[in-house]
Amino acid sequence: METKYIPLYRKYRPQTFHDLIGQENIVHALSNAIKLNRIAHAYLLCGPRGTGKTSSARILAKSLNCKEGPTLTPCGKCPACLDIMNSIPVDVIEIDAASNRSVEDTQAILEKIQYVPVNGRYKIYVIDEVHMLSNHAFNALLKTLEEPPENVIFILATTEPHKVLDTIISRCQRFDFRRITTDDIVKRLEYISEQENINISKEALYSIAKNSQGGMRDALALLDQISVLGVNKQIDINDINEILGKISYDTLFEITDCIIKSDCSKSVELIDNIYSKGNEPVQIVSNLIQYFRDLMIIKNCSDKELIFSLTQINEANYEKTKPQAETFTVSEIIQIIDRLSYYALQIKDTTNKYLWLELCIIDLTNYKNLPSNENLLKRIENLEKQITNGIPHTPQKITAALPAEKPSFAALPKAVIRPQEEIRQEEPAIKREEQIKEIQNQAQDGDLTNTDMNKLWASILQSIESPPNRAFYSNLARPVEISENKVVIAFNKEMFVKQAKEGTKKQAITDAVSKYLNVSNPIIEIITSDNIDLSKKITPVPSPAKREIEEQTVQKQEEEEYHAFVEAKKEEKITPADIDTSSQAAMVKELFNGKYIN
Repeated sequence: METKYIPLYRKYRPQTFHDLIGQENIVHALSNAIKLNRIAHAYLLCGPRGTGKTSSARILAKSLNCKEGPTLTPCGKCPACLDIMNSIPVDVIEIDAASNRSVEDTQAILEKIQYVPVNGRYKIYVIDEVHMLSNHAFNALLKTLEEPPENVIFILATTEPHKVLDTIISRCQRFDFRRITTDDIVKRLEYISEQENINISKEALYSIAKNSQGGMRDALALLDQISVLGVNKQIDINDINEILGKISYDTLFEITDCIIKSDCSKSVELIDNIYSKGNEPVQIVSNLIQYFRDLMIIKNCSDKELIFSLTQINEANYEKTKPQAETFTVSEIIQIIDRLSYYALQIKDTTNKYLWLELCIIDLTNYKNLPSNENLLKRIENLEKQITNGIPHTPQKITAALPAEKPSFAALPKAVIRPQEEIRQEEPAIKREEQIKEIQNQAQDGDLTNTDMNKLWASILQSIESPPNRAFYSNLARPVEISENKVVIAFNKEMFVKQAKEGTKKQAITDAVSKYLNVSNPIIEIITSDNIDLSKKITPVPSPAKREIEEQTVQKQEEEEYHAFVEAKKEEKITPADIDTSSQAAMVKELFNGKYIN
């Protein structure tokens, strides 16, 4: 009778702590616990899949229940060891929490805990994927887990420790398993390949180790799958790529070369050939993401050994790939990976996957036309320099007399704002003071011209010390009236008016006007553009002295006209013939006792 085939991951499962690969810290801790006879009542083993959690639980069980134990080297011949090796243990109960997660299943375990072990010293419960237990099951286990019977040990294993209740974790000794390194996996695969007479290249073994993502069980399963191809020839990396559905290095190199040359037609042809061979669009995009990730590592790392361990590129392909990586900048590679990730999500969610694959490769071949982060940063730096140094600009006229037709508020000119230091360097202090005095005199006389209005408003804004407040009034406010002690400014929205009337913004413009016009308590009026009557001309308000003279002149003219009117009426003679004899006149005559009133 032929012997039943045993998969490699089961056949070469570690049987002692010495066989456990890549977990030296855990092996050291558990070995010392056994030597010192300091066995805990509960253990929590955490880590990624295929890193040795269940194997460690079985090795610990054998070490404790072996006839010669507790020992670090179980005999493998006693009934306890044989039962564990054959997966039919009596005293070591393995429970899958994914299918036994209810509170009833936990209660069944607690009922059997009271029974003594049959063949060994301890009754050991190994609960795999313990995070799948329900909250009620966890709560039912709490008390027993904290104070189990003397001969009972719990070993909990999980890939997601964050889902385990903190009250459970606090009652266990926790051990975190790490991913097994690529070199450790390759050494183990080489040993197993020699034992099983598998003809495979070392390059292929590295490819298997890298694709296993740090899990020994996944690596052994892939080696087992690929081993049937090594009967008549040596297994190479191309065989691994075909099994995994990965695109060959030469094809990825050629696609990337088309992207560099912006050769859209050839790149679409290559994608079509790959798709025709059975590769799925998502897999194609994922392979491109991995390839560009390798290019980024090559570009940023100088240590070849580190590059070979981190990437899928071997020494034979390194010299070919290095010049290609130098063609791109780091920001361009990141941008391409970002675009590939975007299309990967789109392909997963659409029904026409090939269409999005074509769009993806066409987009990548035009990557040079995309706005890069470097270009955007340069543009921002240029704008910052222009703002700091002052942008050359011809001042537009700001008139207090608005036109008859209502223009849009955005069309009103902005005042030119430049740093105060620049203005003071261009204009001597004495000349500047003379100009201010001349403009102030014109404002007092009511003869402020458009050009002077523009100069005066710009100078007032320069007196605002806070740059944010200065920018606020420069960009949003427009002057309507500027007189000796009053400034009226308008905003196009009520929300800006509200901001200008509150907080530091109102105080900023008040201080600026007071400082520049040399007025102690200036009147600042803030309105919206809708409140301005554009049908009337708005002229600067004259000074109080001029207003008083004008009012006296008008009053004198009115008095003279009144006296002239009175004298003219006295000279007129009114006769009855001149009186209207209408009904209205008769009614008036009757009211005044038949007399006409002169």
